[in-house]
Amino acid sequence: MLSGYLLGYKSDASGAFYEKEGFIIVSLSWILLSAFGALPFVFSGSIPNFIDAFFETSSGFTTTGASILTNVEELSHSMLFWRSFTHLIGGMGILVFALAILPRSNRNSHIMKAEVPGPIFGKFVAKMSYTARLLYKIYFAMTGILIILLILVGHPVFDSFVHAFGAAGTGGFGIRANSIAYYNSPVVEMILATAMIIFGINFNLFYVILIGKARDGFKSEELRWYLLIVFGSVVLIFFNIRHNYTSYLTAVKDIFFTVSSIISTTGYATVDFGKWPTFSHAILLFLMFTGACAGSTAGGLKISRFIILVKSSILQFRKAINPKRVLSVKVDNKLVGNEVLAEVKGYFVIYIFLIIIFTVLISFTVPDFLTAFSAVMATFNNIGPGLSVVGPTGSYASLTYFNKIVLSLAMLAGRLEIFPILILFSSTTWKKK
Repeated sequence: MLSGYLLGYKSDASGAFYEKEGFIIVSLSWILLSAFGALPFVFSGSIPNFIDAFFETSSGFTTTGASILTNVEELSHSMLFWRSFTHLIGGMGILVFALAILPRSNRNSHIMKAEVPGPIFGKFVAKMSYTARLLYKIYFAMTGILIILLILVGHPVFDSFVHAFGAAGTGGFGIRANSIAYYNSPVVEMILATAMIIFGINFNLFYVILIGKARDGFKSEELRWYLLIVFGSVVLIFFNIRHNYTSYLTAVKDIFFTVSSIISTTGYATVDFGKWPTFSHAILLFLMFTGACAGSTAGGLKISRFIILVKSSILQFRKAINPKRVLSVKVDNKLVGNEVLAEVKGYFVIYIFLIIIFTVLISFTVPDFLTAFSAVMATFNNIGPGLSVVGPTGSYASLTYFNKIVLSLAMLAGRLEIFPILILFSSTTWKKK
């Protein structure tokens, strides 16, 4: 209601609804829904402090998975279900869900663009409401298949639901203190690891498969880079930590699960990767940075942006060597326009700037730089666990209320890809037309 009133105040006499208004309604809705979503935790006494509850709920809706709970097993089943259910809804987007059930409107595309952004925005079909319904049908069908698979291999029914919600939304809220490691089940771990990789893929690919054009979908350059980064990371970390294992097969399993969890920005854990060597930490921080594919439920910079940045950097280097050469950036054999290049570069600059700002803000009261930096990387990129104090065996409980507010803002900014949140802080946003 409040966001609707503010939008009414902002709109012109014709009631036109533009891209900026779409950004405003999305950002306000996510903030307000996170605030209201915190109330069950407060009223039930599960998380009596509102700031802590807001942090937990923001983490849920943004599919981050960062938690202030030191003993999650004390929560009732109803609170555990609500906590994981926020992942399911937030994964595809709170307002995309609304678009799936609302009548078609020319305003809808601006909302969808704000909530499901990427370097090259597109849609499956002409009608936004139909696109949203199609997205959710694919999303829920895949989630249902994952639930069934987990139950079939003997995973408890309730646990299957909440872990499927977390994997589908790439959120990672667990219901055990030591996450997935509690079950000591290699089969469950491999199912979840594979699911996390799949949900990190652009949902356009699944649509293409449904209409019988799978061959075209698998030609995606972003998909190839994504899978190559996963494979390369597993191999590099294996050679770095193989001496810690008596079984190479177990090592590969643990590494694959961790890499899948981090690059998909899910945050489930089977081992304490905080104890891994520095080289492995560097690779994990790189995966936090890239994230998975655009158009997926994952966070991070996105592989598509990373591809454009790498190719653009190579192009600039080649131009410096031979200024007369006419070169261009191509993705999937299609020319990337100057406008898209400028948008990606601009986004990257703001992305790095905000990481620095958030790190500086929380470093005043955080015990060490690794904790501060990894906490920002883990929340801003919607991953969950960081390193050191906020590692997979720790929590965000010891951070100050100020830091929790800052990191909650980082989670929301990261999930909405910066601009919808930043626009709230612009003075021109609130001037009456």
